[in-house]
Amino acid sequence: MTKLRLAIVGAGPAGIYAADILLKAERKFDVSIDLFEQLPAPYGLVRYGVAPDHPRIKGIITALREVLDRGDIRIFGNVHFGRDITLDDLKKHYNAVIFSTGAIHDADLEIPGIEAVGSYGAADFVSWFDGHPDVPREWPLEAESLAVIGNGNVALDVARMLAKHAEDLLPTEIPENVHAGLAASPVTDVHVFGRRGPAQVKFTPLELRELGELRDVDMVVYDEDFDYDEASKAAIASNKQVMVIDRVLQSWRQRPSVNGSGGEASRRLHLHFWAKPVEVKTDDEGRVASFVYERTRPDGEGGVVGTGELREVAIQAIYRAVGYFGSPLDGVPFDKRHGVIPNHEGQVLRKDSNERVPGVYATGWIKRGPVGLIGHTKSDAMETVRHLINDQGSWWQPTDPSEEAIPALLAERAVAWTDLDGWHRLDEHEIALGAPHERARIKVVPRDEMVKISRGE
Repeated sequence: MTKLRLAIVGAGPAGIYAADILLKAERKFDVSIDLFEQLPAPYGLVRYGVAPDHPRIKGIITALREVLDRGDIRIFGNVHFGRDITLDDLKKHYNAVIFSTGAIHDADLEIPGIEAVGSYGAADFVSWFDGHPDVPREWPLEAESLAVIGNGNVALDVARMLAKHAEDLLPTEIPENVHAGLAASPVTDVHVFGRRGPAQVKFTPLELRELGELRDVDMVVYDEDFDYDEASKAAIASNKQVMVIDRVLQSWRQRPSVNGSGGEASRRLHLHFWAKPVEVKTDDEGRVASFVYERTRPDGEGGVVGTGELREVAIQAIYRAVGYFGSPLDGVPFDKRHGVIPNHEGQVLRKDSNERVPGVYATGWIKRGPVGLIGHTKSDAMETVRHLINDQGSWWQPTDPSEEAIPALLAERAVAWTDLDGWHRLDEHEIALGAPHERARIKVVPRDEMVKISRGE
């Protein structure tokens, strides 16, 4: 019987789901899977891209843990693809590779002034508050009034974390330095701007509802944004999710804080719709001073057009949450325009000819772009795995497919890799750190400390 030796690069949900689906799939060959992860800990964006006050989304980790804990998938953490192990190495030791490296950088927002001091990408801020080991440990939280650009779940996560009182985050796994930073923040007003209307937002009802439950934070919406056109009315009538979102927003219109007045809270979270970013203005020192936007209106076809009316809001910081963007991988085709690996249903294609690259596959956000919720990653992985199974005739023919080859190679290169037992050690250590404080865990943040604990050094 043939054996498939498979490498998966990226141990987030996409990579783990792909491994699980392949192991459970009907096939006429044995399978041996090695997962490679750049970070010392698995779970990718579920650990480092979801706000710490989202415990139910973190519940996905339970399902991922069950897959890894079965013991039929090896994991090599703290291994950097392109440096510690290369595509040529994989060809020598495996029949195929699936790349599931996600998208962790911010998409650009091309408006004048966006590079000013005090202008940030949402992805960087999320990495900071989630204790990602490869970002600086300090974050400049000096603004009283700030803007978040975007109308997706990430924009709401960022706005919520900036507006929420730090002590209300203590029951979560928020790192110590993040709690200290947020506790010292002088913020009073967080403004969220979206270019379309309330019936066209990209966030989910659950995310929106959570904003209204923040302690000592008034929700501020503006009556002028709710003059719905026929397309918006039809969307509310026909789509349950849009209907719930509208119901939540309409309930906020009844609160005394509507249109910016009358609220009792020490902080305000403003939602502005029909607002197209135009410019970030700066002070004499090059720091963010205000945000200029153009009022838009519906075009009757689901899009928007500008009205020519410009407005300006005084702010001292701005966060762009307009999408994530993938990063290129050494030796792997990359579409610079869309930030993905070019592919047909997960089969990687050459950039210039659209010819298939044998043995190379993609799944998750690096395959389809940063769209959809974590659950969508499963169906995505099924499609890629189906092709992998059917492509048996074009798999690589490795010269040394032995399972001992990879640990030997990493040891020879002095790579301090971490394994599943190491992750269990780190996991237990973090939970133990949190226990005396009645917290879920306290994350270990420095990479070298994560590695030492994992390796029992």
